[in-house]
Order: sequence, then C-alpha cells, then structure tokens
Amino acid sequence: MDNQALRVDIDQAGAFAVRRQLLDGGGEPGKRGTLTTIRRLGYVQIDTINVVERAHHHVLWSRVPGYRTEMLDGLQRGRKVFEYLAHAMCYLPTADYRYYRGHMVGFAVKSKWYGHYYKKYGKLAEEVLERIKTEGPLAAGDFGDTRNRKRGTWWDWKPAKVALEMLFYRGDLMVAERRNFQRIYDLASRVLPKGIDLSLPEEAERKSFFVRRALEALGLATERDIDRYITTGGRLGAQLAAMVGQGLVSTVQVEGLPKPYYLLAELAGEFRQAPENDDTVRLLSPFDNLVILRDRTKALFGFDFALECYTPAAKRKYGYFSMPILWRDALVGRLDPKADREAGTLLVKSIHMERPVRETSFYRELAAELQRFAQFNKCVRVEMTKRTADSERWLAKHF
Repeated sequence: MDNQALRVDIDQAGAFAVRRQLLDGGGEPGKRGTLTTIRRLGYVQIDTINVVERAHHHVLWSRVPGYRTEMLDGLQRGRKVFEYLAHAMCYLPTADYRYYRGHMVGFAVKSKWYGHYYKKYGKLAEEVLERIKTEGPLAAGDFGDTRNRKRGTWWDWKPAKVALEMLFYRGDLMVAERRNFQRIYDLASRVLPKGIDLSLPEEAERKSFFVRRALEALGLATERDIDRYITTGGRLGAQLAAMVGQGLVSTVQVEGLPKPYYLLAELAGEFRQAPENDDTVRLLSPFDNLVILRDRTKALFGFDFALECYTPAAKRKYGYFSMPILWRDALVGRLDPKADREAGTLLVKSIHMERPVRETSFYRELAAELQRFAQFNKCVRVEMTKRTADSERWLAKHF
C-alpha cells in the first residue's frame, strides 16, 4: 500500500460515488442529458423484466430530469448508442464502439458457446447474413423455425435466432432498433455512423480505456471493481498499476476497508468538494449502476443487496423485485413494487428500512417519489398491498 495514499472516511467515499453516478440531483435534462448520462455511466444494462418499467429506462429516469422512454429509443435509431456486452447486455455510447471490436473479432475463436453452435448452425448463419444483406433489417420473427417442433426452454432458441446471435456477437450484425422490445438486426456497416473510427486499439490503450470508464463512473473503486464494472475489458490490474505509476490514477485508503481504492487523478479536486444536500428520495432499479457490483455496495454503503426474482417465493426476504431506497448519500431501505398498468395502480408490496431515519422530510420525500414513480409507470395511484412495521409509520399520513 502506498504510504502517500489519500486517506478518506467511508461516508466521503459513498458520497463521491453517488455524485459520480449523477444521483445527486444535478443531471442534465432531455435527450442530450440521456446521452451524457450513458457516457458518464459507461453503459446502461438492458433488462427484460417488466414488473415495473424496464431497468434501462428506470436507470435513466433516476438521473435525467423529464426522461421519457422515447429518448433512449431515439438515441439508438440516431446511432448515438449501440447494444453489446459490457457488464451484461447493455446500451453503450457509439463513440466507444472501437474498444469493443476486439471482443467481437475474437469471439468466434474464444467463445465455447459460439464453437458449439457453429458446428450446428454455421451454414445457416451465413444464409441469415445473406438474407439481411439482400432484404434489409429483420427480426428473429421474420425467420421460420425449421425444426417444426414445440419450443423448449428459454435457451432452446430456434436455429435462426441462434444464428442471429452468433452474427451479432462477432460483430457482423447490430441492433438497428427495437420494436415492442424486439430486436431488429441489420448489417453493422449500415448501422454504424459514417466516418466512425473502426481501428483496433493497441492493448494498452484498450485496457486504459476500460480502467478510465470504470473510474469515471464509480469515482472510487478497487481493482476487483474495475475488472467487474465492464467485464468485456478483461483483467486490468497490470494496466491499473501502470496508470498509478504514470500519475494518472491515485491510490486511496478508505477508513475501515482493507483493500486499496483508486481514483482518477484528474477527479481529485471534485472529490474534495463538499456535497450539496439533496433531500430527494430515489428508488433505484436492482440493475442500477450504483448497486450493480454487490460486494462494492456492501463495502461502501453497508447495504447487502440481492435480487430475489430468481429465488423461490418461500425463500424471499424482501420481495420479487425489491429496489434500493437512496436518500442523500445513503441506501436506507428497500421497497418491492409492481405496476398494475391495467388498473392504473402502482402496488407497493413491502417496505423494509435498513437504518433508522427520524427526519420527517424523508417520509414526505418517499411518498413524493412513489407518486413520481407511479406516473413513470403510467399509473395514477399508489396502493400498499402488505403493511409492515416500517410502512405503518408513514403510510396513513401520505396515502
């Protein structure tokens, strides 16, 4: 550990993380703000679960004043963002495209998944590619299932869908847009904007990019955090050490935490700024970039978070899709919602507080956030379906 490392307390570290994640109320509005936010975060994870508005829209709504779902859709159609693997399947800034090309180019060689399916569907993949070249953008539904049998599990994709995914991962195809959340595929050469830099970066440049992307978004991070924020980047420890040696990255010791943290040297001034008080309560998606690294969330915020939608109902502690509650610089509880769009009602199935909050402003702001979240989910009312000891304290007053 560097004896000259900056030493900070854990509250400072958490506050800076919230600020770098644009969750302090200072987000830029509109379509431009949506793109600015994706660039700052590095990616927004795409999710298929729609018990409430899908995660990629929710993450942006939490940061972009006046956000509407068509803003992200418009950025994709306008070639400002593209879909590919980062932490998972994500929306990424198109300006970052060249740094992901190495993964695409090497996918056919390195992926066991690809190798397995190429033996079965390699010829079909080339036929699918030729058809899109000739006919233009197509969805999976535009191809027939040649097996003529009932579909099996979710992973038992029909052959044409597998072929499309093979072509997507190796970079021949891109998602031109989504219609009713269904991907529309087209040739990468027709989707990418003209004049975009397609050169493959040298390894040091590529890895430096992923280190910077993680630290720009996270503020402070361990080596493990940096590796896992965008997993496509691979192991980045050697490049991180080189950047520390070059003075581009500073080492930070967070009080009470054993591992060294790292900070972009250029952000040191911003780190020292006193945070502004923002009393807005924010309901975060389970896939929000602030909490996507669960170990980091527990270390910096003392918040042990897990998504329970894949847990059997009888074993769930907090609910199917419980969402962290952020207030000021702390994760203070979690709330399990469901949007009953047909009835126009946002159902709150449970609220669990992690720490005591005595300020009445918190409960007032939580009620206001629930109303905003209901409107975002095209609901006109909020209804508590299961009362808990935590919810009784304020529910009768506000609903």
